[in-house]
Amino acid sequence: MRRLYAKLYLALLASLAVFAAAAAVLWQVSGGWEQREGAAFSRLAQNVLPPPAAAATDQQAGLEKIAAGIPGSFALFAPDGARLALVGEDPGRRAHRLRLADGRVLAVRPDRPRWGGVAVLALLLAAIGAGAYPVVRRLTRRIEGLQNAFESLGSGDLSARVEVKGRDEVAGLAQSFNRAAERIEALVGAHKSLLANASHELRTPLARIRMGVELNKDPKDIERDIAELDALIEEILLAGRLDAAPPLELEEVDLLGLAAEECARYEGVSLEGEHVKLRGDARLLRRMLRNLLENAVRHGRPPVSVFLSKSRLVVKDAGPPIPHAEKEKLFEPFYRRSAAATGAGLGLAIVRQIARRHGGDARYEEGGFVVTWG
Repeated sequence: MRRLYAKLYLALLASLAVFAAAAAVLWQVSGGWEQREGAAFSRLAQNVLPPPAAAATDQQAGLEKIAAGIPGSFALFAPDGARLALVGEDPGRRAHRLRLADGRVLAVRPDRPRWGGVAVLALLLAAIGAGAYPVVRRLTRRIEGLQNAFESLGSGDLSARVEVKGRDEVAGLAQSFNRAAERIEALVGAHKSLLANASHELRTPLARIRMGVELNKDPKDIERDIAELDALIEEILLAGRLDAAPPLELEEVDLLGLAAEECARYEGVSLEGEHVKLRGDARLLRRMLRNLLENAVRHGRPPVSVFLSKSRLVVKDAGPPIPHAEKEKLFEPFYRRSAAATGAGLGLAIVRQIARRHGGDARYEEGGFVVTWG
């Protein structure tokens, strides 16, 4: 993380240095001082200086007028290169040389700090670098927080979360991490609950089978207990697979035809609706319908009716309405409304899992269960 922080900070400073160097190059390419300030200065000098044929004292006096109040060195040269006048030190080769209209050359070297440009650039880099420090540090500190949260989650702390700050990409990453961590915590919790409840639910049929063997019970009763155990194990395995979110075997499914086949398994179940084609997993959708009908027949009162439209499936029975406080509990794994209720309590939980895998949901409304899909 420190290396990332250093790379970001140095990249910013390097970008500023490149910008400064490019600006200097552009300054020189565009002509520099001679083509901008120098052109005006040369016209001014032409107006102040005496003619080229004037005496040396007049040339000197004219140059002194030009240089008055301007710190620096000035020299005036004849067209043949002979020096006509001098103010201050010899300007040397680093002076700005301005050719006048009459052929004379005015050499100008203003007094500037020797390292003035470098100092200004260094000061600029220092100021921007100081301003950028808290920005870069804040960014990397947030990334460090993400790294710590990942390490905590990896070490087994499923409650690890990241504080979301701002609305940038790092904040979006923190939100994604929190959602993933919540999902992982929910899945692990569901699996723990599933294992704990499964071990409890398996004891009853196993105990009946063992007692039946010891007491030489009727083989048909033992077969019924084995079938119940087999169904319970199947539901537990299916619930676990749905939690793991395996890929669906997608195909075009005729829901009305599928519902008709399942309704035919029970007496006194009516079906009405329209033909609906849904792209989904036929095996899971059949299981969803079967669980809904089994729940209505086993725990409700006849008659049971099924209604199908393009966006929803409704299964109703004539039983009393379920209290509002229990509407969500119905879809919890292993939930039973009473101790005398039959079944493992996984049917409606599986219904909701299948509906959500198909982009929809399952809920209880007055008088029946409603399944929607995307």
